Amino acid sequence: MEYTQLGRTGLKVSRIVLGTMNFGPQTDEADSHAIMDAALAAGVNFFDTANVYGWGENKGRTEEIVGSWFAQGGGRRDKTVLATKVYGNMGADGEVWPNHDRLSALNIRRAVDASLKRLNTDHIDLYQFHHVDRHTPWDEIWQAIDVLVQQGKVLYAGSSNHAGWHIAQANEAAARRGSLGLVSEQCLYNLAERRAEMEVIPAAESYGLGVIPWSPLHGGLLGGAVRKEREGGGGARTNGGRSAGALANSAIRAQIEAYEDLLDKHGLQPGEVALAWLLTRPGVTGPIVGPRTSEQLDSALRAVELELSEELLSALEEIFPATGPSPEAFAW
Repeated sequence: MEYTQLGRTGLKVSRIVLGTMNFGPQTDEADSHAIMDAALAAGVNFFDTANVYGWGENKGRTEEIVGSWFAQGGGRRDKTVLATKVYGNMGADGEVWPNHDRLSALNIRRAVDASLKRLNTDHIDLYQFHHVDRHTPWDEIWQAIDVLVQQGKVLYAGSSNHAGWHIAQANEAAARRGSLGLVSEQCLYNLAERRAEMEVIPAAESYGLGVIPWSPLHGGLLGGAVRKEREGGGGARTNGGRSAGALANSAIRAQIEAYEDLLDKHGLQPGEVALAWLLTRPGVTGPIVGPRTSEQLDSALRAVELELSEELLSALEEIFPATGPSPEAFAW
């Protein structure tokens, strides 16, 4: 396994991030534990979750599964850089009640204690804001985080789904307080979705944030969707995910067919190339992979060792052209 610093911090993390979103909803506790054991054995030390994972009436379940894995001991918690998130409503029994969501100081205090209990730990290494809160000022958010850092409950703060100007706002506000500010941004970024390159990634690089791409296979679209469809296994996820039905678009289908044909010529697997491509991108710490099975984890691990030739990278650029950074993409 390869490791890198998380943004401008001294924290070393693996270049593959184990996403746990499927633990509970699609992967039972025993299999989830087995996947985490296999990931740790392979050197993956960066695990990502969120308080809402498990979803619906089972929200919080994923954190509980991670917590029960930590409870087995064997140095599991000590070896893991643990990231979770706050923002979504965590009211009991589906109840929507004021101050049980978003990023008020009250909800952050409540949410972190609940996550710590579910995760069976005394601290969270990276506490991420799952979404932008347009109604809470950054000074209030940083006040809450500063208290948690002083208490030892949180070590670092990160963002997710934030625009470039939100990152700038956040870290300028933190700087005024003498706080560390955001050290990472978790954003939608892959070969088929490159808008983050316009402003989010330049902002992250400028402020020293590590970039953690989510949905690196774009909901399965970059994981051999056309091939699987032809073999009768279904194309991109048909469970209502981001890319459900994408292959019905003739332009997208042609693009994915060109992608898969190119990789067939090189004898490479589409999903592994999609991950390996992200590892070549400036500012990227590591993509989040969300395996439902041990076999999917093995495929993701192979991507770390995959070296893409300049010829292949150029060909990929032709199929999935970049929009370009801001302001050039808008002006010239």
